[in-house]
Amino acid sequence: MKEKKEQTKKTLAMRALETAGISYSVQEYPVDTEDLSAVHAAELLNIPVEQVFKTLVLQGASGAYLVCCIPAAAELDMKKVARTTGEKNAALIPQKDLREVTGYVRGGCSPLCLKKPYPVFIDETAVLFDKIAVSAGQRGIQLVLKAEDLRAFLSARFTDLTM
Repeated sequence: MKEKKEQTKKTLAMRALETAGISYSVQEYPVDTEDLSAVHAAELLNIPVEQVFKTLVLQGASGAYLVCCIPAAAELDMKKVARTTGEKNAALIPQKDLREVTGYVRGGCSPLCLKKPYPVFIDETAVLFDKIAVSAGQRGIQLVLKAEDLRAFLSARFTDLTM
């Protein structure tokens, strides 16, 4: 992974990591509004898709929101999510609600610095890599950091979330 030397504007996520003393690097790519997928971001950045984690926001049967970070090409296993979270079931929130719930837009949703602190679950495959990439909270910018640093900062849990 190539480190980008210059960064035009720091996101809230970057500032929060710096305040916490967590090391990260920034990877920028051109935004393609026709394809905002994490797989496309990984391809543009030349980072293995297994190391780029997309942020998905769900609502459980109880009404509580939760966040899952999974590899770019992976699919959430909703039964595993329910088992892990203690919810009877869970579903992705409608895209139109994403900004209201998280403060972020599709293609730029970060697990860091959400509007409110929701429980975060990171797919256990993250521990297989020295570093993973997650959205910096803005389309076209990824943060590359140690999975354990991300987990600790978010008080998240590594768990099996995918099919």
